[in-house]
Amino acid sequence: MKSLKNIFRLIGLYFKVNLASAMEYRGSFLLQAFGMALSNGSFVFFWWIAFQQIDGTIGGYDFRDVMFIWAVTSSAYGVSNILFANMNAITRLIVSGELDTFLVQPKDTLINLLCARTTLSAWGDLAYGFILMIFTHGSDAGAWGMFLIAIVIGGLLMTAVCVSAHTLTFYFGDASLVGGMAMEFMINFCIYPEGIYRGFVRVIMLSVIPTSFIVHIPLKLARNFHPGWMAALVAVSALYCCLAYRFFYKGLRRYESGNLLITRL
Repeated sequence: MKSLKNIFRLIGLYFKVNLASAMEYRGSFLLQAFGMALSNGSFVFFWWIAFQQIDGTIGGYDFRDVMFIWAVTSSAYGVSNILFANMNAITRLIVSGELDTFLVQPKDTLINLLCARTTLSAWGDLAYGFILMIFTHGSDAGAWGMFLIAIVIGGLLMTAVCVSAHTLTFYFGDASLVGGMAMEFMINFCIYPEGIYRGFVRVIMLSVIPTSFIVHIPLKLARNFHPGWMAALVAVSALYCCLAYRFFYKGLRRYESGNLLITRL
């Protein structure tokens, strides 16, 4: 329990430092955030046109359902890249030997590494999800409750998938391509109705790239809440994150120092 408390404290401290750093360049911060939100907004128009043409559902999802999974995906992606942006740089840190910097610090190596950087444009992704929910779900308390839970779970699962993919660098060499593809697949599986996927792809969405637990199961719970499904969602998500955490530290045993020590202030 104390260890978990220390991890949350470390994440909180990094968040404050990264946010303060971003505020030093407020113009750039606001421009990147607004630009990302505006870019994402163009897809709403695409889906609105699509549903106007078919006057029905796509893969069992209506327009509000699609907007829900888009909102969760965007805000969860924002959360993961605001708090854990260095997940995308794990391969580079391993290959270059810069991982040494984090190994000599008296903090949890993985958490310290993940939190060391933030992405300014991710604030736009985070805000975009909330804006979508305001316009499409209004005061629907059930939908909002699941949305808030889902962006936390989704942010953690996206980070866990990215960490797992980049951890392969310890075993097979540069895995930056795998890490990039894992994130792309995850986003693409999240933003389309689950009903369009069949067979083996559905298995992947429930296991290797757990997008069903990021958006599709939360949508089902928003439609019709069931405590059993809610417990399963939390349990499976926690298990996946724990496995990713252990996988990283198992791979870390194979790491050979690059003898590159850089003091971080």
